Amino acid sequence: MSEAGGRGCGSPVPQRAPWSLVAATAAICLVSATSVWTAGAEPMSREEKQKLGNQVLEMFDHAYGNYMEHAYPADELMPLTCRGRVRGQEPSRGDVDDALGKFSLTLIDSLDTLVVLNKTKEFEDAVRKVLRDVNLDNDVVVSVFETNIRVLGGLLGGHSLAIMLKEKGEYMQWYNDELLQMAKQLGYKLLPAFNTTSGLPYPRINLKFGIRKPEARTGTETDTCTACAGTLILEFAALSRFTGATIFEEYARKALDFLWEKRQRSSNLVGVTINIHTGDWVRKDSGVGAGIDSYYEYLLKAYVLLGDDSFLERFNTHYDAIMRYISQPPLLLDVHIHKPMLNARTWMDALLAFFPGLQVLKGDIRPAIETHEMLYQVIKKHNFLPEAFTTDFRVHWAQHPLRPEFAESTYFLYKATGDPYYLEVGKTLIENLNKYARVPCGFAAMKDVRTGSHEDRMDSFFLAEMFKYLYLLFADKEDIIFDIEDYIFTTEAHLLPLWLSTTNQSISKKNTTSEYTELDDSNFDWTCPNTQILFPNDPLYAQSIREPLKNVVDKSCPRGIIRVREESFRSGAKPPLRARDFMATNPEHLEILKKMGAASSIDAEDGLRFMQEMIELSSQQQKEQQLPPRAVQIVSHPFFGRVVLTAGPAQFGLDLSRHKETRGFVASSKPYNGCSELTNPEAVMGKIALIQRGQCMFAEKARNIQNAGAIGGIVIDDNEGSSSDTAPLFQMAGDGKDTDDIKIPMLFLFSKEGSIILDAIREYEEVEVLLSDKAKDRAAILKGKMIPSYIINSNPEMENEEQPSSENDSQNQSAEQISSSSQEVDLVDQESSEENSLNSHPEALSPADMDNAASISPSEQTSNPTENHETTNLNGECTDLDNQLQEQSETEEDSNPNVSWGKKVQPIDSILADWNEDIEAFEMMEKDEL
Repeated sequence: MSEAGGRGCGSPVPQRAPWSLVAATAAICLVSATSVWTAGAEPMSREEKQKLGNQVLEMFDHAYGNYMEHAYPADELMPLTCRGRVRGQEPSRGDVDDALGKFSLTLIDSLDTLVVLNKTKEFEDAVRKVLRDVNLDNDVVVSVFETNIRVLGGLLGGHSLAIMLKEKGEYMQWYNDELLQMAKQLGYKLLPAFNTTSGLPYPRINLKFGIRKPEARTGTETDTCTACAGTLILEFAALSRFTGATIFEEYARKALDFLWEKRQRSSNLVGVTINIHTGDWVRKDSGVGAGIDSYYEYLLKAYVLLGDDSFLERFNTHYDAIMRYISQPPLLLDVHIHKPMLNARTWMDALLAFFPGLQVLKGDIRPAIETHEMLYQVIKKHNFLPEAFTTDFRVHWAQHPLRPEFAESTYFLYKATGDPYYLEVGKTLIENLNKYARVPCGFAAMKDVRTGSHEDRMDSFFLAEMFKYLYLLFADKEDIIFDIEDYIFTTEAHLLPLWLSTTNQSISKKNTTSEYTELDDSNFDWTCPNTQILFPNDPLYAQSIREPLKNVVDKSCPRGIIRVREESFRSGAKPPLRARDFMATNPEHLEILKKMGAASSIDAEDGLRFMQEMIELSSQQQKEQQLPPRAVQIVSHPFFGRVVLTAGPAQFGLDLSRHKETRGFVASSKPYNGCSELTNPEAVMGKIALIQRGQCMFAEKARNIQNAGAIGGIVIDDNEGSSSDTAPLFQMAGDGKDTDDIKIPMLFLFSKEGSIILDAIREYEEVEVLLSDKAKDRAAILKGKMIPSYIINSNPEMENEEQPSSENDSQNQSAEQISSSSQEVDLVDQESSEENSLNSHPEALSPADMDNAASISPSEQTSNPTENHETTNLNGECTDLDNQLQEQSETEEDSNPNVSWGKKVQPIDSILADWNEDIEAFEMMEKDEL
C-alpha cells in the first residue's frame, strides 16, 4: 500500500495518513458523513459545550489536586480517608494491587492528560517531579500488563507531548528526553518476563530482581490472560521507534504471533487465559470483555501505527468471528471457542464498553450504536455501569471503579457521527460523577451501584482516561493546543505520534497471517466506506437505530434475550428442554436427557445448554433467598450525603425497599449492647439508635430500642477491624418467633464502617444519617438547607433552587476547608478487596454467636426485589416463548412444588457422566472474576 499522500473516499486508504486517530482512526471518510447523519438533531450550543468542558476541568482539578495534596508520592489516592495508598502499608486487595509499584502511578498516568486539558505549566511541574522523585528499581512484584499500559505508556505519552511542546518554543525548553530514558529503563526491566518458550510474558515481574530468583517472589505462574500478553505492541514498538532499540518491538511481535497461531482454527476465536509454556487454552470461553478486550484493540491500532498489513488481516479475521458468534445485538455474550454457537454465560462485564469505540475505528457504525445505546440504558437505570450485568439487565457484580470505557466509546461515536445526542450522554456522565462519586478528597469508586455506597479507591486510569475523553468530547479544535489527530490512543488513552510509523523501521514485516488461514477477501476493506451505504440518506437514521433500545432495560417481558436457534424453528422442531421447565417425574423429560450428548451435535449442544442453565438455576435460587444490601448515608455537615456506607439488612422490621427511607440523628444506646431496657430512653427518643453486636438476639435489641422510642437502629459489629470490604455482608435474622411487632428499620454495619459514624459523633457531636435501600440524590437531601457553594456546583439540577441565606459564615466553607475538616475526622480505611468481594463465601457464624445472622456474599449480587426484571425484544414488543426461544436468567417457581431441585437432579447423574469437562468449565465460570 502506498505511504504517500492522502486520498479521497473510494480510494485506497493510505497506511499512515494523518487520520483522526483520536476521533475516528479507521477512516477520515466517517467524519464526512456527519452532515447526513445529524440533519435532524438539535445541536448543543457553543456556550453549553464550553460550560461542560470547564466543568470537566474543574473535576480534574479536584481529583488531581487532592491526589497531589494528600497522596503524592504514593501510587493512588484513597479519597474517603484522604491519604495515599502505599503497597504493603494497606491490607492487600489481591491482584488489584499488582498495578502499584511505588512509582507514583497516578502522576505518571496523568502526564499527557495535563497537556490535553491545556495545563502546560502543571505538566512541566509534574515532569520535574517524576524525574526527581520516581524510582523504578523497587523490590515489588507488579503486573507486566498494568505496568506496560499505565507506566511505560504514561512515560511515552509524556515524552511525546514534551517534545511537541519543546518544538513550539514556549514550554519544556530544558527537556532532553529524560522521560524516554526512564521508559527505556523500565522496558529493560520488563524484558525478563518474556523468558518463556512461547514468547508469552509471565504475568508478573519484580522490578528489582526480575523473574525466578528466590528474592523475586514470582516466576512460578503458568497462565496469563490473552489481553495481558497481547496488549504490548503499541508501547513496546513506540519505545523501539523512539530509541532505535529493536528488541522491545521484536518481543511484543513474537507474543502476538504466538497468540494468533494458537487461536481456535475453526472459529477464529481466542480464549481468556492461556498457558505461557505450552500454549494450551486454560479458559476456553471467548468474548470482547475482561481478559481479551485490548488484544483486539491493539491488533487494529498496531496496523494504524506501524503500517503492517498482517495486523489488520488478523483483526478482520477475529472481527468476523466476533460478529458471527459473540455479537447478538445489542448484546455481546461470551461463547466457547470450540462450540461458538453455545453461550458461555448469560452476563456481560463492564470492560466490553470499549467495543463500540473500536467498531467505530473499524467503520462498523450500526452495531456500535446499538451496543452503546444498550449500555447507556443500563447506566440510566443504575447511574453507573455495574462491573457485570445479566442479559435481562440486572446487576450481577455491583461494583463500579469509575471505569472510562463507556466515555471512550461515547467520544468516538460523537467524533465519527457528529450526532449531538452523544454530547447529552457525556453530560449525563458528568452529572452522575458529581452527584454520586464526588467526595471532599476526590472521586470515590462505587462499592455498590444499587445502594450508592463508596470504596476508598480512585484508580489512576480515572485521571488518565475519563477526564481526557470527556474534555475532548466537548472541546473544539481551537480548545486544544496541538493537533490531536496526529496521535493514536493506547488502551490507557496515552498519546503516541503517528510519525513513529516511518521511524527506525528495522523490524521485518513478514506477513505470517496467510501461513495459518485462508482469508476471506470480503473481510478486508482497503477503501473508505461508501457514506450512502454507511449512513443512509435519512437524518433520523441514528435515532431509528437507538429508538427500539430505549426501553430494552425497563420494559415488561418475561424473559431475557438469547440467541434463537433458527434451524429449529425453520424445521418445526420441538423447542429444547429448558432447566426451568424440567421435572424429574416427567418420563418425556428423562428421555430427552438421555439423548443429550449422544444422538447428534444438536442434542449435544442442547445438553450443554441444559447443564449451564441448571448450574445458574441453582445459584439463582440461593440468591433469591437473600436480601440486597442497604445504605447508611451521612447527610449532616460536613458530609452532606457524600459518604455512603454499605449495610446489611434485617429479615424483620421495616422493609426499606418498600417504604420511605428513615432519616434522623444518631445516638448510642445504654447499655450499648441493647440487650436490656435502655437506661437513656430520652437520648434515643426520635433518633436512630446505635447498638453493639453480641450477647443477645438482634430482634431483642430491636424491641428494646423501639420501646425506648427510637425510629431505627444500626447494629455495629463488635469484631474490631471487620469490614464489608474484606468480609461477606450478612442479613440479621429474627429470633425464631413472630417479629411482626418490630416496626422500625434495622441495619448492620461492620466495625470499620461503624467507626466512621462513631468518629463523626466524637468530632461533630450531632450526626444525621439516612437509612435507605440505596443512596439518595444529594439534591433531594440538601433541599432547603444552608449549603456550601461547591456542593451546589456539583449538583447542576440545584443551581436554580432558592437557597436560604446563611447567618453563620462557618456554613459557607470553601471546598478546601471542607476537605480539611473531613480529613480531621479519623475516617477508617475502607479500601476494597475486589478479589475477596467477588469470590467471598457466605460467612459461617459460630453457634456460640447469639446474633444468628443469615449470610450474604457480595459476589452473589441480587437486584432489588421490587424491580421489574422483565425485558423486551428489540422492537419493544413482548415476545412469547412459543414465538422466540429466550434465555431466562431469573428463576421461575417450580410447577411442581412437591419436587425439590435437589430431587430433580438426582436421577440424571448417570446421564451426565460424559459431560464432566463441560460441567467443570461452567463451574469455573461461576467463580470468574474480572
